[in-house]
Amino acid sequence: MAAKFWKKIDPAGLTRVLANLAFLTAGSVVLAASVDMILVPNNFLAGGLLGLSLIFHYLSPGLSVGLLYALLNLPFILLGWFRIGHRFVYYTAFGIAVFALASELIDLPPLDLDNLLLSTILAGVISGAGVGLVFRSAGSLGGADILAVYLNKRLSFRMGWTYLLVNVVVLGISALIFDLEKALLAMLYTFVTGKVMDSVLTGFNQRESLLIVSDKSEEIAKAIISKMRRGVTFLQGEGAYTGNSKKVVLSIVSLTELSKMKDLIFDIDPEAFVVINQTLEVMGKRHGSRRSY
Repeated sequence: MAAKFWKKIDPAGLTRVLANLAFLTAGSVVLAASVDMILVPNNFLAGGLLGLSLIFHYLSPGLSVGLLYALLNLPFILLGWFRIGHRFVYYTAFGIAVFALASELIDLPPLDLDNLLLSTILAGVISGAGVGLVFRSAGSLGGADILAVYLNKRLSFRMGWTYLLVNVVVLGISALIFDLEKALLAMLYTFVTGKVMDSVLTGFNQRESLLIVSDKSEEIAKAIISKMRRGVTFLQGEGAYTGNSKKVVLSIVSLTELSKMKDLIFDIDPEAFVVINQTLEVMGKRHGSRRSY
């Protein structure tokens, strides 16, 4: 199976493979650094399989977090193999291996902020950045991540919220075994991780959408195409009061282009009616593509 996978790779495909491996490596190392510098030195807990790995590590310090994480992931690897895709499993196994190895090899000094709340938030930011980088590849770090990808693929659930909800179970176990304060800090860590992960995942594809109602719609559309180099779609509209039909202009721009776009519109028609919406994510030509696993 692996031979067939590599045989299909062309030069462009090789670039994608290397990019995926780079994202997986970078994200795994960043997450391992967060565990090594903040979570373990402060005896913090977490959700998902990482949380279970930390619990077992604290109960039996001789067992390393990386090795425990790899072992606990075996059944989820099977889920990914049969329900998501073989390529996804190859990448995920690579990410898990890098995380386990990095957890063993990284020996960074503990980052002690002398404030549990700030330490928890910082750990969540670093971990979320790491997990987000991993999810920008075609793989994951296993565990709840595999379940999040599965639910996103089958039911379009947002990964960050799935990640958050699934981890509540582990956090409940943490509260029973340790204490409520540690569980609450772990919940905060998990929430911050999920939010930062979503930001990393969608931040590169966030755009501003504009709906422009004007008597000079065609002139505005031509200017957007020629000067902004952005696509335009005409929507058919009708004024409720006047009953006049109008072409409504729909266009998508980046945040840095928004000011220039507004100047362009109102220079042509100072009376234009413009609605600007911040989009969560935009996919399609020139705006990113849907990930496939």
